[in-house]
Amino acid sequence: MSKLYIVPTPIGNLEDMTFRAIRILKEVDLILAEDTRTTGVLLKKFDITTRMSSHHKFNEHQTSELVVNRILAGETIALVSDAGTPGISDPGFFLVRACIEKNVEVETLPGAVAFVPALVNSGLPNDKFVFEGFLPQKKGRQTRLIELSTETRTLIFYESPYRLVKTLSQLAEFFGNDRKASVSRELTKLYEENARGTLEELIRHFSEKTVKGEIVIIVEGSKI
Repeated sequence: MSKLYIVPTPIGNLEDMTFRAIRILKEVDLILAEDTRTTGVLLKKFDITTRMSSHHKFNEHQTSELVVNRILAGETIALVSDAGTPGISDPGFFLVRACIEKNVEVETLPGAVAFVPALVNSGLPNDKFVFEGFLPQKKGRQTRLIELSTETRTLIFYESPYRLVKTLSQLAEFFGNDRKASVSRELTKLYEENARGTLEELIRHFSEKTVKGEIVIIVEGSKI
C-alpha cells in the first residue's frame, strides 16, 4: 500500500542511522530531500540508490500537493531532512497535513532529534518541558521572551553559533543572570560539547571562544 514515510537521519554521527531507516529508503519509489547533496552523502554511505527530489522550506507549499497526488497514484515516498526528524524545525509539517487531509497514510519512524540528548545531558528537569525551536529573529522576539520568563517548565531553544552569545545575553536579560542553563553543540560528533552553568557563566564561556556547530540551549524554568 502506498504511503508517506517520515524518516529521521543522523544529526552528526552516521552510525546513528537505524536498520529500518536504511531498509525503507532502499524500498521506496522516491526520497524527498531537504538538500539532495547532503542526503546524497548519506545514501552513498549505505549503498542506497533510490532517486531523490528536492523538498525544502522554499518549495514545500508548492510541492506538497504534487507529492500527495503521486502517493494516491500508487507511489511510496520517504521524506528526510538534512539531519534529524523532519517536521522538527525542518520541512515536513505541510506535507504531513496535506497527506492527512487526503486520507494518505503517514508512517513516522523513530530516530534522531537534537533536543532529546541535549535535554537529558543538561541535568535540568526533563519530566516537563517546552520546545520553542528558534526564537523569532526580530518581530515578536521580545514579546516571546517576556512570555517565557515566567514559564515553569524547562525551556528548549535551537540557535545558530553566530547568534549564541547574543541569545544567551537576551535570555539573561529577561530570565535573570542566575538562571541555570545548558548549551550543547556538535551533538554526536567528535567535538561534542555540553556546557552547563548559569546564563551569566555561559555567556562568559562562549564569549571567549569561536563557536561552531548547531546549538541547543536548555534553560531552567522559572521558580516564581
